[in-house]
Amino acid sequence: MKRLRPWTLLMIAWLAAVAMPALAGGGEPGESADSLAHRQVLVMLRVPAAHYRPDANYGDDYAHAPGRSARHRVARELARVHGLSLHDEWPMPALGVDCFVLDAPDAASATREALALASDPRVESAQAMQLFHALATPASATPAPAASPRAATGDPLYAAQPAAATWHLDELHAQSTGRGVRVAVIDSGVALDHPDLRGQIAVARNFVDDAGNVAEAHGTAVAGIIAARGGNGVGIVGIAPQARLLALRACWQRDAGSAACSSFTLARALQFAIDARAQVLNLSLSGPDDRLLSRLLDVALRRGISVVGAFDAQARDGGFPASHPGVLAIDGLGPTMAPRTVLHAPGAGIPAPLPDGGWGLVSGASFATAQVSGLAALLLQRRPGLAPSQLLALLEPAPGVVLALERPRAIDACAAMQRSAGHCVCACAAASAAR
Repeated sequence: MKRLRPWTLLMIAWLAAVAMPALAGGGEPGESADSLAHRQVLVMLRVPAAHYRPDANYGDDYAHAPGRSARHRVARELARVHGLSLHDEWPMPALGVDCFVLDAPDAASATREALALASDPRVESAQAMQLFHALATPASATPAPAASPRAATGDPLYAAQPAAATWHLDELHAQSTGRGVRVAVIDSGVALDHPDLRGQIAVARNFVDDAGNVAEAHGTAVAGIIAARGGNGVGIVGIAPQARLLALRACWQRDAGSAACSSFTLARALQFAIDARAQVLNLSLSGPDDRLLSRLLDVALRRGISVVGAFDAQARDGGFPASHPGVLAIDGLGPTMAPRTVLHAPGAGIPAPLPDGGWGLVSGASFATAQVSGLAALLLQRRPGLAPSQLLALLEPAPGVVLALERPRAIDACAAMQRSAGHCVCACAAASAAR
């Protein structure tokens, strides 16, 4: 996969900023983002094929695109006829549509009018806005630094990281550090100036509102678990410390341990990640099946982007996007009644950076997912053309390892790296140390 130069990523960010209006504002005074999303409708209007190039940046000429003003007028007319108001709009060239957000008086009206709009011949598709949530528990106090060779060389909390022992992280880093692999963290805001994240973020964008960068707990923890700086004298080391993160804020913080996102904010972040040629998408969240997001995920998978999603044990089908075909579904607190398509990674008591500049212990499928996204970056550094299906094959447990149908399949990171490298990794290193 072709790499983007830094100036190209910056140009994508600037073009997106030119086209992006505010989202979260515009509701009733004092109305929460959750409440506003519940009474919104998404309407997609088709963009003529003559003006769409699959390889084009979605901000290239949107402001002056032929037909844009006509589609805007159609959206306003649709809103008027259905008793709605136009709230926002955003191009989705990956699907060949423009997406418009219409406000309804209440949630029941939004559901009813979405069905009515879907039957209008001018409308490509329509749906009610949906909400998604992070799969995490509130952070607890960080453990005292433990003595270890890695702690002595600059990562004091290394010994407390589950992956340090379970995944033999030092041995993995001798093979790969994820150098240059682009990982899109589609989540709540990331603390860019945290000591463990300073210099690790290639691009930061806010798709929730026009507040600029916002430091929030869930997104900061996820980003740090994936790509925290190594050997800097503080905190932890990320699973892929030399990966390049795209910090895409599509969720807003509800409280210290959770975050929420909407169909629209997630869709905008997904469109950006696709255009920025991300190689891994981290989605540490869950919610209902969503047609718009499903279509964007299909585009991402067809373009060779690996998608890692958190498995929700409380949802009948594991929740979306984990249930979507082609997505790597990750469980972190097993054993659970998870289907055999779900992979298991450590998900409890993981030290992670917090927005206040400190560290805390976090748990949940959100953070197991982040570790697997980091591992995917390690494998992609070694094999840059790795397709999503090939990545899954590397992460699959060896035949005969899983004995019970209800138990998630634990990822053996050393075995995955060995398959990728073509030679012995962790066992050889351990044997050599013992000799």
